Amino acid sequence: MRVAVFSTKPYDRRFLDGANPSAGHELVYLEPRLTRETAIAAAGAQAVCVFVNDELQKEVLEALAGQGVRLVALRCAGFNNVDLSAARDLAITVARVPEYSPRAVAEHTVALILTLNRKTHRAYARIREGNFALEGLLGFDLHGRTVGVVGTGRIGAAFAQIMIGFGCRVVAHDPYPDSECERLGVRYLDLPELLNGADIISLHCPLTPETYHLIGSSAVAQMRSGAMLINTSRGAVIDTRAVIEGLKSGRIGSLGLDVYEEEADLFFENLSDSLIHDDVFARLLTFPNVLITGHQAFFTEEALSAIAETTIANISAFEQTGQVVHAVSIERLA
Repeated sequence: MRVAVFSTKPYDRRFLDGANPSAGHELVYLEPRLTRETAIAAAGAQAVCVFVNDELQKEVLEALAGQGVRLVALRCAGFNNVDLSAARDLAITVARVPEYSPRAVAEHTVALILTLNRKTHRAYARIREGNFALEGLLGFDLHGRTVGVVGTGRIGAAFAQIMIGFGCRVVAHDPYPDSECERLGVRYLDLPELLNGADIISLHCPLTPETYHLIGSSAVAQMRSGAMLINTSRGAVIDTRAVIEGLKSGRIGSLGLDVYEEEADLFFENLSDSLIHDDVFARLLTFPNVLITGHQAFFTEEALSAIAETTIANISAFEQTGQVVHAVSIERLA
């Protein structure tokens, strides 16, 4: 099957090529993101393979369908960038990678927490300049602190287990409590109670209409003063402007982000020689208690191998049977 692979980086090609030999698909690698303007590049392909910031709204799907594309293979778990109703109407099958390495994201979340708490990023810069002073680097013991986990799917549950290992008291909020988390002592709370009682709040929920701007002005006001907020889920789960106000007031003591609401024009690109025109993002960078990584929480050997293998499996299944291994559709979500 001929597959147009959008948003391709060298590591995408490496791992997809590694998973493809036995399947024998014709993978056409394209650097640009999929948009209305770049959809023409899929001409001649029966499938497109896309990532988190590719655009798959109705107009793009119509353009793809008009060129003969019948499969959208997401090489990620999230699908909030896909108009599933339009895909159904156009008879386009949508597949995803529902899980790859939940521990990759969970462990990166812990890395953000440890870095913000012990300020190792600032210490590293100081030492390289010959500054060995400790002022401004004071942290706190994680042991005994309360960690709130919003969303206890596989990633949230893995993160909760790690924090229990640190000796933290872990509380959680999720419409569907995880029995293993409960067995380990995680207590499920309403969101306001979790926000009010947690020293560290970590977001691991999918982006849905219900979770859009879940952390807005009201949620920030409910937080314990000085709480640490971490987001490694989806950028739009946070209202960035509301969080900035929380940082300015001190309600939010520190912020760690691996995702950003308007990341599509920033993340996964080298913009070191360019001006960043996003004023909200630029404002975030001015805070000494904010740590941002560029959507790299998933970025491990194990995760990329699993993503590539599952993506190729979805494409192969569709070629052979017209069905995919991990389908996403309006009917399945209903």
